[in-house]
Amino acid sequence: MAAAGTGPVPFKDIDDDATARVPPPKEEFGDLVAALPRKEQFLDGRFYQGFWLPEHYTPGVIAFQRRFTPRPDDMVLVSYPKCGTTWLKALAFAVMTRAAYPAGDHPLLRLNPHDCIPFVEDVFTDGHEAKLDRLPSPRLINTHTPYPLLPEGVTGGGCKVVYICRDPKDMVVSLYHFLRRLQPDLSFADMFDSVTDGTVPYGPMWDHVLGYWHASLAHPDRVFFLKYEDLLQDAGEHVRALAEFMGRPFSPAEEAAGAVASVVELCSFDKMKDLEANKRGTAGTYKSMPRDAFFRKGVAGDWVSHMSPEMAARLDDIFRDKFGGTGLTIP
Repeated sequence: MAAAGTGPVPFKDIDDDATARVPPPKEEFGDLVAALPRKEQFLDGRFYQGFWLPEHYTPGVIAFQRRFTPRPDDMVLVSYPKCGTTWLKALAFAVMTRAAYPAGDHPLLRLNPHDCIPFVEDVFTDGHEAKLDRLPSPRLINTHTPYPLLPEGVTGGGCKVVYICRDPKDMVVSLYHFLRRLQPDLSFADMFDSVTDGTVPYGPMWDHVLGYWHASLAHPDRVFFLKYEDLLQDAGEHVRALAEFMGRPFSPAEEAAGAVASVVELCSFDKMKDLEANKRGTAGTYKSMPRDAFFRKGVAGDWVSHMSPEMAARLDDIFRDKFGGTGLTIP
């Protein structure tokens, strides 16, 4: 295991020792996955412990759930797909590494945020657990795994969790455009229906969000809950809160020097979208997505250009019903 106190460092910069790879978990859990309910859709799903997981990642999620042992200073960044994942990864990495790199030489200027913070579904599905172990502490890792499916060491308080959610209407639109890069003939109506019936990947979405919402209420010292729209409204305020939660609060001297604004600017949508690292190449090992697919608009309310008022009302009604009595509201 790498020495403590020298991280985070970009996951891509860690040497990959192919001889240390473990067999893909589909060999160990293939029979279990094959027996799960299956649905054919844009990303074929398997129903595991109450959630529809992408079939390709199901063995990896099971391996993560059963084998991952967190370090006390690990930070697990979680989101439902297309709810601010890339922005959260950039902000968290920038906050945690702000003292390690001189101005103008930050890894986020040369690497996509997904190259900096590993997606554990990829890590475990592809047998790269040893590379994850070689990351120096504190580690930042990312997953879409629902809260009830997280490793016991995480839910039991072995590390901290940061979760970001988003208006479901904007999520539908963002996921639709994202998946269309892989499947140009994907129907928006099919995408919408899979969300409303709960069979969308990592769905039902409402259960995904509520799992982390309830955990944040029960354990506010361990689970930090963010809304994408709040970040858009006042990024600086929420970056300060994020830094405090992660144990790296901004000092008065940093505040006076404009460190918060520097982090916000480095991770701003326009800044990241314009970087060569985010314009070219691909990210992901299962479905290699063009890096520019992670930077479409980065706004709230874009759903009005894609969704009929009837569809929007239907989705709002579903989530109001599911969130009723929890204290959580949709934007």
